[in-house]
Amino acid sequence: MSVHSPMGIVIENGSLQFSDASSPLFNDLNLSFPEGSFSSVLGKSGCGKTSLLRLLAGLLPEDVHWSGSIQSGFEHNLSDSIAYMAQQDLLMPWLNVLENVCFSDRFIKKKLNKQQQTERKQQASRLLSKLGLEGQEDVYPRQLSGGMKQRVALARTLMQDKPVVLMDEPFSALDAVTRYCLQDLACEMLEGKTVVLITHDPQEALRLSDHIYLMQSQPVEIETVPVPSGDTPRLINAEMAELQQSIIEQLGGRDD
Repeated sequence: MSVHSPMGIVIENGSLQFSDASSPLFNDLNLSFPEGSFSSVLGKSGCGKTSLLRLLAGLLPEDVHWSGSIQSGFEHNLSDSIAYMAQQDLLMPWLNVLENVCFSDRFIKKKLNKQQQTERKQQASRLLSKLGLEGQEDVYPRQLSGGMKQRVALARTLMQDKPVVLMDEPFSALDAVTRYCLQDLACEMLEGKTVVLITHDPQEALRLSDHIYLMQSQPVEIETVPVPSGDTPRLINAEMAELQQSIIEQLGGRDD
């Protein structure tokens, strides 16, 4: 029986320092990501956003000094409950689209039988169709546009069917229209999962998030940012524009 808690992910009294740094990146960090919610972390480049994501995923190097606690209410260990979507699509160029989407199946301890493999491929094809990639199963990454590659990467993330999805600026390299469309798709497809999105784009955070955290200074300080009214993905309106301007002023108002 699955055991879930409304706590989601909770960091308490966290301190993190790289071995070659003179001061900690995080000191007495307390932060929570509620279960089933979409949370965004905003901040300038180099402020520690990606380090936070790698901390949650258990991907920091061994020489990093960490103290504090990370608690979660998921059935398995947090690191086993996570799917990670990076800024780069990280598709395998020698695999076609369908094989890339099903890539995680290669690492399942109990190998899938032929029927299970067929069912997984059918599931992947349905997912690709929902993402506007019907009929592209046999195409290779070199034949795809940047937006199409990120759709494949999103499908691969969803195929892992993990309760937690960590996203590290996955749409930042795309043009504005493609980015907007993929934000909508991600919001729809990730509904019910605990999502943590790292972004430098205030509008993206305001469109998609239930909770927004602003990361500034070193050691890092976390501020909670108001979210606009209405369901996600939100349309761009006057309220959002005002909040966006406020965030930009907060990010630009400090020299860190």
